[in-house]
Amino acid sequence: MPTRVVDYLVQAVSDMGVRHIFGVDGANIEDLYDAAYDAADRVTAVVAKHEFAAATMADGYARSTAGLGVVCATSGGGAMNLVAGLAESHASRIPVLALVGQAPTDLEGRGAFQDSSGRAGTFDAAELFDTISLYCARVETPTSLPAHLSRAVAAARAGGPAVLLLPKDVQQAEFDAGPFVAPRPMHGRDDAGIERLLEGLRAARAVGKVVIIAGAQVARDDARGELRDLATVLDAGVGVAPDAKDVYDCTEHGFLGVAGSMGHAELADALRGCALCLLVGTRMPVTARAGLESVLGASTASVGGEPPYLPTVHATSTDLAATLRELTSELTTGAGPVHRVEPRRPRRAPDPLPVPPADGPGLRYRDIVETLNGAVHSDTDVFADAGNTGASVVHHLRPPRDGRFVVALGMGGMGYAFGAAIGSCFARRHRADGTERRTVVVAGDGAFYMHGMEIHTAIQFALPVTFVVLDNSAHGMCVTREQLFYGDRYSFNRFHKAHLGAGMAAMFPDLPAFSPATPAELATVLSYCLETPGPSFVSIDCDPDEIPPFIPFLSASRRNP
Repeated sequence: MPTRVVDYLVQAVSDMGVRHIFGVDGANIEDLYDAAYDAADRVTAVVAKHEFAAATMADGYARSTAGLGVVCATSGGGAMNLVAGLAESHASRIPVLALVGQAPTDLEGRGAFQDSSGRAGTFDAAELFDTISLYCARVETPTSLPAHLSRAVAAARAGGPAVLLLPKDVQQAEFDAGPFVAPRPMHGRDDAGIERLLEGLRAARAVGKVVIIAGAQVARDDARGELRDLATVLDAGVGVAPDAKDVYDCTEHGFLGVAGSMGHAELADALRGCALCLLVGTRMPVTARAGLESVLGASTASVGGEPPYLPTVHATSTDLAATLRELTSELTTGAGPVHRVEPRRPRRAPDPLPVPPADGPGLRYRDIVETLNGAVHSDTDVFADAGNTGASVVHHLRPPRDGRFVVALGMGGMGYAFGAAIGSCFARRHRADGTERRTVVVAGDGAFYMHGMEIHTAIQFALPVTFVVLDNSAHGMCVTREQLFYGDRYSFNRFHKAHLGAGMAAMFPDLPAFSPATPAELATVLSYCLETPGPSFVSIDCDPDEIPPFIPFLSASRRNP
C-alpha cells in the first residue's frame, strides 16, 4: 500500500537499528515527528532545546554505538543551527544522517517563509551543507527518496554526515515503495600497503621496540580487543591520541600515556628510542603531535582510514578490527593462536605535566579530576568539553575500563559534551542486566552558558547523567592566552560571578544540585550523585588564572606588557 515519505524514513532508520531520532520540531519537519509518533514502539523522537545540541546528540549516539546517528531539523534558522554540530561530525568522521525540512516546492523562489532553495535570491541550503557532509541532496520527488537515502547512508557509514533536504510537500506525499534495503558496508583495504607494514613490523621487532599511538578510529571500528592483541604480540608500548583515551586501558602493560599538546613525557621518551612508531587509526593532527614532531620521522608507519598529516608509510584500512586481527595472525605465524592476557599494571603510571602553582579561589583542576577518578564506576561513560577543563580531563582522567571517553577535538565546539552525553546515554543507558549505566559530563562554565540548558532534556527523560561544571567565571583558555600572549593588559573573557548550583536547584527543585568547596566534599557529592537515579548537577569553583596541563602554554614565554 502507498506510504508517506516520512513513514518510509522512520521505518528505514528503525530497520537499521536506530532507536532514537534527535531534533527540534518546526513547521517543515513536523510530519516526521507525526510519523515517529506512529512508530513509538520502535523509535523515540527526542526534542532538544537547540539544534546544535540535537546534532551532537546524534554524534554522541553514533560514537557510543559505532552505528548511525540521526538528527532532524526544520528549515531556516533550525537548519542553520545544525551546521556547527555537523561540522564536528565531519571533522571527527562520525556517521550522522541529517533530515532537514524545507519549504514546499511550489513556494520555492516565491517568498516562502525560510526558503533556502537558492531561487530568486535565496541562499542555497544544498550548497551550504555540501561543504560539511559526504553526501547532500534535495529530495525533489517521493520516488527519488530510496536512492537518495541509500547513497546518504552509504556515505555516512564511510565516516561523516549525510544530509537530505526534504520539502514539506514531499514529506507528506505518498508513494508505492518496498522495504528499504540498507547498503552493505564497503571497506577499503590496501593489500600492498598492509604487506609493507608487516615487513616493517617484523624488521622493527627484530632490532628494537615498537611504539603504537592509537586513535579514535579504533573506537569507531570497535577494535579495542584487536589493538590489545597486536600490542601484546609486539610487546609494544602504547600511547593514545587525546580523543582516544578509552581505546587502550591505562592499566594495561606498556601504557605510555597521551600524545600531543595534553600529553605525557613517557611517550616522547619511548618514541626517541623505538625502532618503529605505528600509528593506528589516527591522522595525528596538531593536538596529537605537538611536541612529538622531532621524534616522528622516517621510522613512522600508519594504518587507518586516511593517511596522517605527517609523512608515513601508510596502509589504508576502513575496518581496523579485521586488519589488526590479520596483522596479529601474521606476526604470530607458527606460534599458535593469540591468547588474551590478564592486564598488568605498568611499572609506573605516566607522570603528569608540572604546572605553575595556583593560589586563587576554588579547587585545582588535578584535584577535581583525581577525585572523579576515585568515584566513577568501571563502566561509566565520560564526556569532556573544550578548553582548560578539557585539557585537564584529557591529561589526568583515567577512563573507566569498560566505559567510553569522548572529547570533541575535530572542531572543538564549546558545549558539545552536553548534547553528546545525552545522545550516548540514550544508547547505553541500560546494562545487559537492566540496571542503569552512569554518564558524566565535565565542562566549564563557558560551555554551560552556551548549551548547558540541555540538562532540561536529561531531566525530562530522567537520564542517569551527572553534569560536573568547573566554574571559573571565565572563558578560561582565552584568559590564559590573554595572560601569556598579550601581556595580561586586559581581559574580555572574565564573567560576572553566578551561583550555578543554587541556580539549577531553583530552576529544577527535584534535581540534585551541589556546590562542593573542598575535595572531601566533592568526593561525598560525587558518590551520592553517581548512585542516585536520574540526572544530577555539580558546580565547582575554580581559579581562572590556573594554567592547565597544556604544553603550548607551559612552553610559552610570557609576553611583557
